[in-house]
Amino acid sequence: MEGIDHRIVSVNGIKIHIAEKGQGPVVLFLHGFPELCTRSPGFGDTEAPTSITSYTCDHIVNDLVALIDSLGVEQVFLVAHDWGAIMGWYLCLFKPERVKAFVCLSVPFTPRSPQMKPMDRMRGFFGDDYYIYRFQLKLLADMAEIGTANVLKTIFSIRKPGPPCFPKGNAFRIRYQCFNFLALLLSEDELTLYVTKFGPERLHWRIELLRAIDLNWEVTEKWTGVRVKVPVKFVVGDLDMVYTTLGTKEYIHNGGFKKEWPFFGGSYCDGRVVHFINQEKAKEISSHIYDFIKKFKQILLVIFALFLWVH
Repeated sequence: MEGIDHRIVSVNGIKIHIAEKGQGPVVLFLHGFPELCTRSPGFGDTEAPTSITSYTCDHIVNDLVALIDSLGVEQVFLVAHDWGAIMGWYLCLFKPERVKAFVCLSVPFTPRSPQMKPMDRMRGFFGDDYYIYRFQLKLLADMAEIGTANVLKTIFSIRKPGPPCFPKGNAFRIRYQCFNFLALLLSEDELTLYVTKFGPERLHWRIELLRAIDLNWEVTEKWTGVRVKVPVKFVVGDLDMVYTTLGTKEYIHNGGFKKEWPFFGGSYCDGRVVHFINQEKAKEISSHIYDFIKKFKQILLVIFALFLWVH
C-alpha cells in the first residue's frame, strides 16, 4: 500500500511502531498472530517488554488508550482480527467510551467464566495438543527445529476446520499441498519480511500474549457478566478454525452473542474461507468495514493507526 507514513510513538512506557494513511476520523486496526501491522508488544518493530504482566489485557488496553490519546482524538472506529480481536473486545469492555463502533474479524467475544480458568477449560475440551496449551510448554523448540519460514507457511496455509492442535514431535506438519493456497495470501517478499520479523530472539514475546491468558482471567474478575454497548459487526469465514471449534457457531447464531453484546449489528459468514479472511477476501472485507462504519459517519479518508494488523 502506497502513501503510508511510519513512525515510532512512545506511550505508556513502550515504543510502538505505527503506520498512518489518510485524514479524517481515525480507524484503528489491530492485527493478530502472525501479522505485522499495528504492533502489539513484541511484534514487528514495537518494543518487547520483558515482564509477562506487560502482555495482559489490562496493560495492552492501557497502551491502546494512550495511543488513541496521542492521536488527539476521543474515539476511534475499531477493526481487529485474531488476537487483535481479543484485545479489541477488551478495549470495548474496559473503555467503551473510546470506541465508536467495532468490526471484528474471526474471533467472537467470549464471556468470562468464574468457575474455571481458561487454560484448564481449553485443556479439558481439546487436550494437551491444543495450540494455546502447547504454547505454555515447549512449542518454541519445535518451531525452532523446522525453521521460522516453514512455521509461517504452515500457519498461513491451514485449511482444516476445528480447533488447531499441534501434536508433540510433529507440531508443524509441513502441508506442501496447501502452499499453492499460501501464494494467494503472501508474496515471497512478504513472507521474507515475516521471517525477518519473527526471528527466534523476538518470537518468544509473541508467545507471552498466549501465556498471559490465565492472568487475563484473574484481572477481569470484576467484569464478569458485564454487557458492553458498543456497536459491533462480526465477520468470519465458514471454515475458520475458531468458528468451527465446538460450540462457537451456536453461540454466535443462537442468541448468545447478542445477549452479551446488546448492540450486536449482525454477523456475516463468508463461504469456503479460513482464518486469514482479511487477506483471502481483502476487497470483500474492506467493503464490510466501510459499509458498517459509514452508518455512523460518512468518511472519505481515514487514518490507519496500526498498533496491533495491515501488512
